[in-house]
Amino acid sequence: MAQPKLHVKTGDKVKVISGKDKGKEGVILQAYPSNQRVLVEGINMIKKHAKPSQENPQGGILEQEAPVHVSNVMPIDPKTNEPTRVGKKEEDGKKVRIAKKSGEALDQ
Repeated sequence: MAQPKLHVKTGDKVKVISGKDKGKEGVILQAYPSNQRVLVEGINMIKKHAKPSQENPQGGILEQEAPVHVSNVMPIDPKTNEPTRVGKKEEDGKKVRIAKKSGEALDQ
């Protein structure tokens, strides 16, 4: 079965449009297309209880990001700095993602 396409990629600057972190912005650290989820820097922070280990000899409670559903984030338009929908256009034989609000290319 083919993996579903996401409208955002790793490294995109996104704004959260719903949920407990609504209005916050961050950069996508990782994308999970099969689960339709993305990991956004500083968004959806959870506390994880860790046993002492080689890397973390102290153990304790760690704070880390948890994935959010891809429908709850929108890429930020590089021109207007506002959330925008994503379109696709072909330039020089390559498919490029564009911001619907300004027409600016999202792929650098």
